[in-house]
Amino acid sequence: MPNPTAAMLVIGDEILSGRTRDSNMYHLAGELTRVGIDLAEVRVVSDDADAITGAVRALSDGFDMVFTSGGIGPTHDDITAENVARAFGVPISVRDDARALLAAHYARSGTELNESRLRMARIPDGATLIDNPISAAPGFTLGNVHVMAGVPTIFEAMLASILPTLVGGAPLLSQSLQIFRGEGDIAGPLSELAARYPDLGIGCYPFQRDGAFGAQVVIRGQDGGRVDAAIAELNAMFPA
Repeated sequence: MPNPTAAMLVIGDEILSGRTRDSNMYHLAGELTRVGIDLAEVRVVSDDADAITGAVRALSDGFDMVFTSGGIGPTHDDITAENVARAFGVPISVRDDARALLAAHYARSGTELNESRLRMARIPDGATLIDNPISAAPGFTLGNVHVMAGVPTIFEAMLASILPTLVGGAPLLSQSLQIFRGEGDIAGPLSELAARYPDLGIGCYPFQRDGAFGAQVVIRGQDGGRVDAAIAELNAMFPA
């Protein structure tokens, strides 16, 4: 039975402008691989209402689950929550349980829960909250879409809170081999190996080190025995 599929939607002008380097995709990919969920697509969109709504609809329809990052803070350009609600055709408003979380958090720090901060308590109807143990402002899950913060430490904490609730499949296993030959020299044998193991993913990642060309060949699959057999053949083709 195939693993569940997932997509990620990264939201924010700061990502597209190059001002901020996204690390959440890297973290998400590793965590999903570990629990047997296949991350199949990642999109990046600007802080634009129609772009967010359209991407949420398309990814929600196309994959078993969607993870978003960014755009759920207190400022005017944090517009993810209302556009996820729009994608599902449901209202959004400040919800009492989310408000209570923020009120307790800001009371402990002696900070005012002003109108801007209260924006982070807006939750679409029918959504469930995602815990935020760092800054209290919750994410939420609506349908098959998990909406989380863009700040990496908070994104990672939110993801950790929902991963146990997700149904995965078989974890993806991998082995790799460094071959100090150019890609053009190994392309033919690799193609033949891939044809013999159509159930495995075989990737070739070139490098240049101390003037020498080489490639890191990575073999991935859910069947450990098949991965072992393929890497053994690869070692035999290109002994160290």
